[in-house]
Amino acid sequence: MARPRGFDEEEVLRVARDQFWSTGYAAARVDDIAAATGLGKGSLYGAFGDKHQLFLRTFDDHCAELVAAVRRALDGPDAVAYERLSAHVLKVAEATASDVCLRGCLLAKGTAELSEQDQAVAATARRTFTAIEDLITACVAGAQRAGDIAPDADPARLAGLLLAVLRGIEALGKGGGSPDSLRAIGETALAVLPRP
Repeated sequence: MARPRGFDEEEVLRVARDQFWSTGYAAARVDDIAAATGLGKGSLYGAFGDKHQLFLRTFDDHCAELVAAVRRALDGPDAVAYERLSAHVLKVAEATASDVCLRGCLLAKGTAELSEQDQAVAATARRTFTAIEDLITACVAGAQRAGDIAPDADPARLAGLLLAVLRGIEALGKGGGSPDSLRAIGETALAVLPRP
């Protein structure tokens, strides 16, 4: 019979995720992750595999949490779809503006660093971006049905634009963009949506 684990798996994954998020994949050392989690390297490897497997687990979990958070922000009745969409765009701008550590987004950081040579990371990133774009598309379509966005506009194209703006806000924030400029970008993106 296998012994039960003497540690909180979710807490270990959170700490490991924060290490990868702070340093990037290449600079994250297993010794540092082990020290931060309080586990020996053997326990870490035994529970989660090598550094790459641990990163994939934390990256996948983070991306799933991100999609769930966007779903919570954007799902709801058509009558207030535009308000939800606006609140989401401005919340991303505000959260990015308040990121004083300039950690940026783990999805963006992992994708930029690894997707060219790591098919698993690239697949997770594609799946995540597609899911977020689909949620934005559905919210835009809801706002169209409610009469808040022009009905003849293509909701998928508007969603693609908003996704690009949100990812751009995050990239500019990581580069040290001013809070005022990040908020202004979000406000401008909303202002250019075609109204009826």
